[in-house]
Amino acid sequence: VQLQASGGGLVQAGGSLRLSCAASGPPFSTKGMGWFRQAPGKERDFVARISYAGGTTSYADSVKGRFTISRDNAKYTVYLQMNSLKPEDTAVYFCARARGPIATEERYDYSVWGQGTQVTVSS
Repeated sequence: VQLQASGGGLVQAGGSLRLSCAASGPPFSTKGMGWFRQAPGKERDFVARISYAGGTTSYADSVKGRFTISRDNAKYTVYLQMNSLKPEDTAVYFCARARGPIATEERYDYSVWGQGTQVTVSS
């Protein structure tokens, strides 16, 4: 299985972007999914996660109230809607598939990673 992230770009502070992550095939609907981000010179940090059926989500404190994770299992796709973007949101964003149905905030819980998509927020 491969994950293909898309939707990144350059946006002004206060703007919005919607990231998509499409899986090439199953298993998808039985796995939790997550988004992480990595700024230059920094660790890859947790952003958001969603359980296999979408019933449970959680977010990093830094994005809570601004970002929304969702999924469409029929399309093998997970989304990250990002609103009220800030310059500190600038990073490469990675989607990942968890080992089980309930994803955690820990990188080791994810076994498949996408290639990343660049998000740049200008001030």
